[in-house]
Amino acid sequence: MKTNRNLWPLGIFITFGLFFAGMATVVGIASTHREDLVNQNYYEQELKYQEHIDGAGRAQAVGATVDYAAATGKILITLPVAQLAQKFSGTVTFYRANDPKLDREFMLEPGADGTQAFDVTKLAAGPWQVRVAWTANGQSYFLEEKIVVAAK
Repeated sequence: MKTNRNLWPLGIFITFGLFFAGMATVVGIASTHREDLVNQNYYEQELKYQEHIDGAGRAQAVGATVDYAAATGKILITLPVAQLAQKFSGTVTFYRANDPKLDREFMLEPGADGTQAFDVTKLAAGPWQVRVAWTANGQSYFLEEKIVVAAK
């Protein structure tokens, strides 16, 4: 005499078991995932974006530049000499989008010829954004250049 076993209960049990195991894996991965924001105050920066656009237009109009020489690992920032005689202040930010701990900020202090050089060979290899922001005679200016620092 042959008994027929019904495998439906076993199949349902295995299906639900795999589903719950998969969900537990997804929850485990999600709970250990880093959630670093690119910038802690990104909302305020978004509101000020139009100021950056206007500042970039003014910087282009006066002929300010950021040049990167990959062979030497140097960045040369050139500003109009006429602005240096005015009330002048500014910063240079080396911004790394994927790791905020690597960001660096320096004072913008160009020489009498309007240039300032930075050595980027000590920065971590990979993509960077060089952001130059300054104010001269009450007007704000902004330059941004994307560079890729080669591995040492």
